[in-house]
Amino acid sequence: MTDALTASLEQVVERCGDPTALVYERLFAQQPEMEALFIGDVTGQARGHMLMMALETLTDLAEGKAWAGNMIRAERVNHDQLGVPDAVFATFFAVVHETFRAVCDEAWTGEMEAAWTTVLATADAA
Repeated sequence: MTDALTASLEQVVERCGDPTALVYERLFAQQPEMEALFIGDVTGQARGHMLMMALETLTDLAEGKAWAGNMIRAERVNHDQLGVPDAVFATFFAVVHETFRAVCDEAWTGEMEAAWTTVLATADAA
């Protein structure tokens, strides 16, 4: 599973470089009320950091590392304190998945989809 997840990340970088803008464009299209929470992130640095942490967490989940579940639980609390409802927080990983699948297009494989489906289910359970 980890190999397919890593392959998808490599495909994304190869095709578009930094996917941060694409991920947040999709997030704000689906959850427009969240864009206001990023008013102070004029350089996009916070968004980039959040995406990087999400990808590290998903990769660690795929590898079975215990800290990833704890990270998700802690970030649910942190984001709730920032005004992000849990239902919205739960959509972020799916938005990343949708964005990456769209970027990869025909290069997206069944193995990649299976890896993402599995790791997203694990993240949801956390």
